[in-house]
Amino acid sequence: MTHEPSQPPASAATDDHVLAAWLAEEAGRRLLEVREEGLVDRELKDAGDAAAHELLVALLAEHRPHDAVLSEEGKDDKVRLTSQRVWIIDPLDGTREFSEPPREDWAVHVALWERGAGAGAGAGAGGEGDLVAGAVAQPALGETFTTGAPPVVPLSTSESVRIAVSRSRPPQFVHGLARELDAQLVAMGSAGVKVLSVARDVTDAYVHAGGQYEWDSAAPVAVARAAGLFTSRIDGTPLRYNQDDVYLPDLVVCRPELADRILAWISDNDVR
Repeated sequence: MTHEPSQPPASAATDDHVLAAWLAEEAGRRLLEVREEGLVDRELKDAGDAAAHELLVALLAEHRPHDAVLSEEGKDDKVRLTSQRVWIIDPLDGTREFSEPPREDWAVHVALWERGAGAGAGAGAGGEGDLVAGAVAQPALGETFTTGAPPVVPLSTSESVRIAVSRSRPPQFVHGLARELDAQLVAMGSAGVKVLSVARDVTDAYVHAGGQYEWDSAAPVAVARAAGLFTSRIDGTPLRYNQDDVYLPDLVVCRPELADRILAWISDNDVR
């Protein structure tokens, strides 16, 4: 039986943080249903991508009809470049992990970019606008991380630095960075899961340069910033969203006290 979306909290009518969290959770519930339909491999991946995308687009059309949408699974409508508000969504981040039950390291990303917003270059502000709300749901864990109630980052419980890396395509240079920091590498799936692993004290940093797009990092970065973590490109420049070219190949998310060491090492080494 297909999940019928619940009604959003009343505050979602005016509170974008609440709406982002509700959207991510509803898409997550739909994905859990798809996972139970008996599909495998590519069929399961495709069904998950399509179901979450269709649900999110429909709900945004109903609850924020005047906003533009940029989705990994949709056509890039360039009207977003002149829109005041743009929802940047990844309906299913970590498709590979989603298709390998009972893995938990996959997520739903929902972020909102708004023209004229910005918190300064140090916080990663985009040129004409910036991320103003976001949520990352990890449905298999039953958890949602949101800018409306940012996670409180605990003190590190590890004696050594932990760096989150991709299961399938970790950047080659990260091994040199790990030696510099005397760090251990922790492989996991979804980009959102890796970013939020820093906020959850599962890791201390996520450094990526293997190729990504805006929807891969927008929502996780919004939540990470709200939680007080450092975010930037690997060259230290701000992460910018709602650009004409949505390719955003690299990023650093880490505890603030590690940022200078990580960026200095990257600057001194050939990482491209």
